[in-house]
Amino acid sequence: MQLFFIVFAVCLLVSLGTVAALMLSRTPRYRTDAEDLIALFDAVLDNRANQARWDSVIGYPIRHDAYLESLRRRCQHLMEAHGRPWQVAQGGSLFSRQGREELISLRAHLAAHQALNQGEYSA
Repeated sequence: MQLFFIVFAVCLLVSLGTVAALMLSRTPRYRTDAEDLIALFDAVLDNRANQARWDSVIGYPIRHDAYLESLRRRCQHLMEAHGRPWQVAQGGSLFSRQGREELISLRAHLAAHQALNQGEYSA
C-alpha cells in the first residue's frame, strides 16, 4: 500500500509540474526584421532560396513595423505577378527577369531605409 502512495505522489507531482510549466510559459514568437528580409532577398537573387523559404518569411504577417508589413505585401504581389516556383527545382530562379529587377529595387530601398534609421546614411 505504501508503494501505491509513493507512485501516486510522484505521478501527481510530475503531472502538476508539467501543467504548471505549460501554464507559465509563453507562446514562442517570431519577429521578422529588416535583416531577415535582406537575407531572404539576397538568397533569392543568388538562387539559394526555394518557395518554402520564401513563403515562410513573406507569408507571416509583420505586426510590429508598418513599413516592413507594406514591403512584405509588395513581395507577395511580386510573387503573384512574377513568381516562377516551378523553375527552382530545375536550378532556375524563383522570379522572372522583371521580378528579379523589382526585387533588386526593393532590396536597395530596404537597405537605404535601414541605413537611414541607423543614422549611417548621409546625403
